[in-house]
Amino acid sequence: MTDQGSNKTGFVRDDEFKREMQDALRASRAVRSEEPLEPQSVDYELVSGQVAVPSPAAPSGMTAEDVIVRSDLARHLEPSIFPARRSALLGSLHRNMAPDGLLDRVSELPSGDEYRNVQAVVQAMGFGVEENPERPG
Repeated sequence: MTDQGSNKTGFVRDDEFKREMQDALRASRAVRSEEPLEPQSVDYELVSGQVAVPSPAAPSGMTAEDVIVRSDLARHLEPSIFPARRSALLGSLHRNMAPDGLLDRVSELPSGDEYRNVQAVVQAMGFGVEENPERPG
């Protein structure tokens, strides 16, 4: 019986495809790696002094923990809210489903202060910021 469908490769090419796929079909593991669906964040209650997660070298003036906190803030804060007060920061963090530890830390900031960017928020939270050699310290 012949195939009357829309197969444009033919039987010979179909057999070649099957042979090429044999190894992938027989594999006892996934042949494609899967990316995590959500970014992983830091549990701020557990982070103290040193960070156990492998990370690239921190810039001058910052520890690995400082870098993680700054990255987490930048990921969960909308750039359009700056300059912002504490209430705007918390609103943005809630909208972007920030971890509770980050919300707790930002809620401890003074309510009347205005922050011009993520770096200013990180510094107000007591974390180190990147040193700029061109700017006087």
